Amino acid sequence: MQIVVLAGGVGGARFLRGVLAAAPGADVTVVVNTGDDVTMHGLRICPDLDTVMYTLGNGIDEERGWGRRGESWTVKNELAAYGAEPTWFGLGDRDLATHLVRTRMLDAGYPLSEVTAALSTRWQPGVRLLPMSDQRVETHVVVADPETGRPQAIHFQEWWVRHRASLEASAFVQVGVDRARPAPGVVEALTGADAVLLAPSNPVVSIGTVLGVPGIREALRGTAGRVVGVSPIVGGEVVRGMADRCLPVVGVEVSAEGVGRHYGARSDGGLLDAWLVQTGDGASVPGVDVRPVPLLMSSPETTEALARAALDAAVEGPRPPHPSHAQGGPRDGAGGR
Repeated sequence: MQIVVLAGGVGGARFLRGVLAAAPGADVTVVVNTGDDVTMHGLRICPDLDTVMYTLGNGIDEERGWGRRGESWTVKNELAAYGAEPTWFGLGDRDLATHLVRTRMLDAGYPLSEVTAALSTRWQPGVRLLPMSDQRVETHVVVADPETGRPQAIHFQEWWVRHRASLEASAFVQVGVDRARPAPGVVEALTGADAVLLAPSNPVVSIGTVLGVPGIREALRGTAGRVVGVSPIVGGEVVRGMADRCLPVVGVEVSAEGVGRHYGARSDGGLLDAWLVQTGDGASVPGVDVRPVPLLMSSPETTEALARAALDAAVEGPRPPHPSHAQGGPRDGAGGR
């Protein structure tokens, strides 16, 4: 079975663990958001690619959900002692090695897709890990300058890591996305997939950025397999991240129904054939097979069950409406993505 997953960072990486457990013999390709990428201290950092690579390669810090397990911070502390900015973005000593190798290869002329493949040979993530594009794309956030009140654009990492999304955003701008092209293998993987899964990643700055690369949305619509999305919203709330700060900026309601309608039905020019929502969350998405299942990835078992439900929706045709589509209820389980 050929499976393609579109993913961001922490939530996407954890969902992928479930996919590998639910379909151990499948050929899995992951197309990862690179709009969060940034250059710090002269090094090119790809947070989402690294989070997926470390998670599937058993090197992730499980408590934080990002960065390396057993990390130390000697270089970070030394940079701070020199007053080297930015001091708000921490590079761990182990993580630093990945960025050094990546930057050296990029500077030598290797495209990001080849660099990612080279880094993956160490981690053996069990998937084909692809950046969405070899061209540089960076998400910027338009906010009001705290001192002057005038609009200014800051990098997404500054908005999220430094300010914790506390600055009111008026727009998200993916700089360079219009000139980007899908990385080698992305379009072919999508068009030849038996199933395409949209991980429960941020619909605006993760999945939305991937879909913004010219050619990816069209390839997704043309895939022979079914396209199944997993809601990142549970009970009207985000489980992890800042989707609730992003969705209203693009005019989308913070709900499973709102995000499902934002993606839209593939039969009507949108993306989805099926949409998984939390059991008890009412959601009506015209033209889409909406399925209520437990979404919280609180253990390896629940994560595998979620992935299996997504794959079931990818191979099955539409089901009759479920009563819970139209009524609310309590949230199942506990934990976070």
